[in-house]
Amino acid sequence: MVNNGISDGASDGASDGISDGISDGVSYATHGWDTAPPADIRPALKGELTCDVAVVGGGYTGMAAALRLAERGADVVVLDSGFCGCGASSRNAGQLSSAPAGDPQLLSTLHPRRFRDIVRLGEGAARFTEEMIGRLGLDCEYEAAGNVGAAISTGQLRKAERNARILRKAGADVGFGGGRELGLPDGFLGGYLERAGGHLDPGKFALGLRAVLLKTSTRVFEESPVGGIYPDSKGVTVTVPRGRLRAERVVLATNAYSRDLAIAPKRMVTPVWTHEVETGPIGRERLEAIGWTSRAGIITQHNLLENYRPTARGTIVFGVRQLRLGRGTVRDREPDRAVVADLVRGFHDRFPSLRDIAPRRAWGGWVAMTPPWLPVAGEAARNVFYAAGYNGHGLAQAPYLGTLLADRLAGGAFHEDLAAVWRARPRFAPTPVANPLTLRAGWATDRLADGLSKRRPHRAAGRSSRH
Repeated sequence: MVNNGISDGASDGASDGISDGISDGVSYATHGWDTAPPADIRPALKGELTCDVAVVGGGYTGMAAALRLAERGADVVVLDSGFCGCGASSRNAGQLSSAPAGDPQLLSTLHPRRFRDIVRLGEGAARFTEEMIGRLGLDCEYEAAGNVGAAISTGQLRKAERNARILRKAGADVGFGGGRELGLPDGFLGGYLERAGGHLDPGKFALGLRAVLLKTSTRVFEESPVGGIYPDSKGVTVTVPRGRLRAERVVLATNAYSRDLAIAPKRMVTPVWTHEVETGPIGRERLEAIGWTSRAGIITQHNLLENYRPTARGTIVFGVRQLRLGRGTVRDREPDRAVVADLVRGFHDRFPSLRDIAPRRAWGGWVAMTPPWLPVAGEAARNVFYAAGYNGHGLAQAPYLGTLLADRLAGGAFHEDLAAVWRARPRFAPTPVANPLTLRAGWATDRLADGLSKRRPHRAAGRSSRH
């Protein structure tokens, strides 16, 4: 089934939730985290301009790259089709994760020579973004509480312990422990704690970056969708509906929207739509009553993960669980009500004592998945560079890689973390995630495992962390 350019990527078994009241009263938002378009939208580009570097895309990657290039004295122009930060930058769960995206065992098998480098990049990215928040004075409700790769069954607990062992061997700062020791809610048996990172309000973070960017020498043009990018021997021409830009070099910071540009490497990213839901207010005493005594965010060990995290305003944000593939041109859209109903059902399963807490808002955004399950960077064509494909971990990795790419363009050293994901040739194989049947099977397998887990008594999980 195709709906507004979205292909089903998981079972529609939750669709009956629309009629049983499970998602009644939810506000379906086109922007996340109460993020409304700013009042000071920059005018669209009209006529002809020249610059040193054109940055196409005003998300985390593009804004971070532009900030660093401006710091280093470059004449920079940023083009965005909406407003800077309007995409997934302000619509994600706000969990600043230091671990690689994807299953550590799978990644270490697929990329044995690079895995240690990828782990180093992940931790470096989280610490860089933490430092950026402080350095720029961004009021985004950041809590350095870490995140837990948590288990809701004994099978997931074994998986979490294995992942902790693999990550530690590669140099990650993680510890394994039981649910009580990690301060997890009842029903979560334990997991591995990523000590670097935490969570924040990504809407405030994105708009905060935008506000800082607008105070620099960077020229920002919003509501300026790029139609084409044409390199030649003298530079690069970038066209928009009512103008064009001549630049010496271009940074593609289009992430999930990269597929819409002919110059982007084929199959570099697969856009998938992910959903997030926010509850009404929950008193901290109620969270402590169910054992959630830490402030760490939670990421389950399902095939298609579930995320849960507390917010500074006393709510819980939760999401993912299903993925929807993009078809054709990647356009904005409202959340899928069937997926929201399934997410709410999952929330009730994980937190049965909070069934009286109603879901309040739902939103979603496009995430870029890559064939290697790793971020990618490189040169798409002469003087056209890219950094993209964070596979759901862009909150930490996008600002970091955008900055490292800017340093390289400005004549700085080729940082080892940028080298870890650099593609000498912009060629990508097909990715399994682009198959709706694969995603549907992942969702169905998760629900089957959840059902089996409910029928089996769990042993108490209070083992000590292993360092």
